[in-house]
Amino acid sequence: MEPCHQCGLRDQAHGVVFGEGDPQADIVLIGEGPGREEDRLLRPFVGAAGQLLDKMLAAIEMDRFHGIYILNVVKCRPPQNRVPTPAERKACWPHLAAQLRILSPQVVVLLGTTAVQTLLGISRLSEARGRWHERGGVWFRATYHPAALLRNPHWKEGAWQDLQEVQAKILALRQQAGEVSEIGK
Repeated sequence: MEPCHQCGLRDQAHGVVFGEGDPQADIVLIGEGPGREEDRLLRPFVGAAGQLLDKMLAAIEMDRFHGIYILNVVKCRPPQNRVPTPAERKACWPHLAAQLRILSPQVVVLLGTTAVQTLLGISRLSEARGRWHERGGVWFRATYHPAALLRNPHWKEGAWQDLQEVQAKILALRQQAGEVSEIGK
């Protein structure tokens, strides 16, 4: 694969973190961008926020390798874990759009403001949370980024409610499609 140089992020990053999970996933989780550990290991959500995300998924009987695919808006680590700029997000958009076309999820969970801004065009997480957004037959649900939950534990209850809504939505979609399968399969 030809190295991407559409923005300056790749020049400082160790590598590209495209994502991981079940390629047949019904649910895609989208975060902001790789952090230090993610850049080092070239895997998404493997640091402290990723460990919390794994626990959150386990609480709704899911895991990152069964029915879930995890990726980020930008694929290279922003310096000092800063928020990716609009230009960096725009440069990475073709990669993200291609991933979503290939994965073809039923439900997309947007983890934090950057994902909400990029995918829904809504400027604040608080404006997007608490309701479903449908775009082209795909259902989007916004919730807190796990890193934000580590800094603000009082938001965990809201995140738990959001994940329960995701669990209920995917079960309802499967029932509509006539599937009788367990949530994490």
